[in-house]
Amino acid sequence: MDTCTLIPFIVGLISALLGYLLGKMAGGDNSELEMQLQECKSKVANLEMENSRVANVMSAPAIVFNAGEAKAIFGRTVKENDLTIVEGIGPKIQELLHKGGVHTWKSLSETTVARCQEILDGAGSAYAVHKPGSWPEQSKFAYEGRWKELKDWQDDLDGGK
Repeated sequence: MDTCTLIPFIVGLISALLGYLLGKMAGGDNSELEMQLQECKSKVANLEMENSRVANVMSAPAIVFNAGEAKAIFGRTVKENDLTIVEGIGPKIQELLHKGGVHTWKSLSETTVARCQEILDGAGSAYAVHKPGSWPEQSKFAYEGRWKELKDWQDDLDGGK
């Protein structure tokens, strides 16, 4: 082999070896760092979720349902989260609300009148006569255990209107 072909071959081999070594030193294997980053992201997500749960529990008022007090005011047994306690809601509308995702006095109190109307409209024209304008407010009274105020207000209402 003559030196004219041997020198470029050796230079190429050295260049390839140096390129490989420099690349290994500069870039290296990032898989361990990627794994650590994913673990950190997972821990942050878990902490944020836990923080949110704790904040919800701490901010939620401790309201205890008092069936005896409700019965004394309404003269009948009242079951917790029975939406029919709200003037204008009967068993069929309660069923519609449940299908619409509204199951408790609290959830109804946080539901807009427009959403209540959507649920009624979705059930057909037979429910068009019902007016849910006061339902969220009434259910808030029930949720908060303000039975006397609810009863007094319902005495003044005309079918929930």
